[in-house]
Amino acid sequence: MDGVAAVVTTGIYCRPGCGGRPRAKNVRTFPLAAAAEAAGYRACLRCRPYRAEPRRSWAGPELVCRAVQLVIDGALDQRTEDALGARLGVSGRHLRRLFRLHLGVTPDGLARSRRAHFARRLLDDTDLTIAAIAFAAGFGSVRQMNRVVGDVFRATPRALRARRRSSDRVAADGGLALRLPFVPPLDWPAMLGFLATRAIGGVEHVADGRYRRTVSIDGDPGVLEWSQGGADHLVLTAHLPHWTGLIHVAERARHVFNLDLDLERASRHLDPDPIIGPALRGRPGLRPPGVWDPFEAGVRAIIGQQVTVAGARTITTRLVARVGTPVPGLGALGLHHVFPTPETVVAADLGGLGLTPSRAAALRAFAGAVAGGALPLDRAATLEQLVRGVTAIPGLGPWTAQYIGLRLGEPDAFPATDLGVRRALEARLGLPVSARAAEALAARWRPWRGLATILLWLGGPGPDVRDPATWVPA
Repeated sequence: MDGVAAVVTTGIYCRPGCGGRPRAKNVRTFPLAAAAEAAGYRACLRCRPYRAEPRRSWAGPELVCRAVQLVIDGALDQRTEDALGARLGVSGRHLRRLFRLHLGVTPDGLARSRRAHFARRLLDDTDLTIAAIAFAAGFGSVRQMNRVVGDVFRATPRALRARRRSSDRVAADGGLALRLPFVPPLDWPAMLGFLATRAIGGVEHVADGRYRRTVSIDGDPGVLEWSQGGADHLVLTAHLPHWTGLIHVAERARHVFNLDLDLERASRHLDPDPIIGPALRGRPGLRPPGVWDPFEAGVRAIIGQQVTVAGARTITTRLVARVGTPVPGLGALGLHHVFPTPETVVAADLGGLGLTPSRAAALRAFAGAVAGGALPLDRAATLEQLVRGVTAIPGLGPWTAQYIGLRLGEPDAFPATDLGVRRALEARLGLPVSARAAEALAARWRPWRGLATILLWLGGPGPDVRDPATWVPA
């Protein structure tokens, strides 16, 4: 969602593409719906901006962008703005000042709007009770939801549900179905194929155009299923023991297919490039696939050092079978385990899995760093901080760190030493490409080297380069 436009004369804000045609002099623009609401505007009933996702990045300070993501991930559910500021290395007062300056709303205001919008979508799309929706959307009580939803939408939750359209509900054969909106395009077959070749046996399964996996929510196992819903949304079908905190389940589910990547900005930057541009035009909806569990991504990266994709998948499946948590009754879905926790891996016997002693030691050290909080795998750390933290662990180098960053959604992550990246470049240029040359070559793709990486990995049209030698640094 690329900002909203508010009309001074009507007191209504709309998302881009709404059919309304107000006079330009009466229109104010805001980067987020929450900012328009803070200024006193209410959502348009025609375009329903609450059904779109807020913009996650813009040409502003990286600290603010990361803070927005942390707020959306639930950083203010149980903590204060001061605690969020400390997490980012600034005071709460300075963080509020930056938010007001760049967004027009405080962090608390953004969190409040986010919960109200998610509750409104559940009121439209599901038959959950009002009480269940309150806790699913992250509110502390039904009374709190009634107050916030009333402030944002100028109506009670019951009145809003009574207005919903018959076409709003998303049907599912069992489970609770939710829309995951995104700005098209999305190359669903390519991303599904990427996940299928790396699916961990018992934890992930791809079949019939759907991606399924086991999850652990507050220690309780569940199953999530992603499928294609339409040109602008996926459908997430959740089979969970409870709906409390569903807003954060849906948010993490978006990361798996990188639905919040600013693909338009990335494409504008990479399209003119003679090497990446043709591949981008051949796969216009491709995004770097994300991950449900950052720790799981790190384990897979460590196991995948200097082995094939199939080999890494086999060893990771063995690890899960040995120390993962069994979940009975899911055999028909191709699932039977939840991925082990960092604490479990630290204490596990890693012998006989196919890991070298040094790789097993590195895996245990990584799990210990995550379990002890020395290596946070959240959106607070920058890519540079993540790389420093990972490479400080014995046995882990830049490739592992950059791969983890790529799967965590860092847009500029680039594993320059990756053999697949270098071979793809060599095939396109007809020249040998060293890791150093790949790093130098990729400098002009910043800050979107992650998208360039996945385009190189999955192939596509060759480069438009008449003299390859002029494009490869010495």
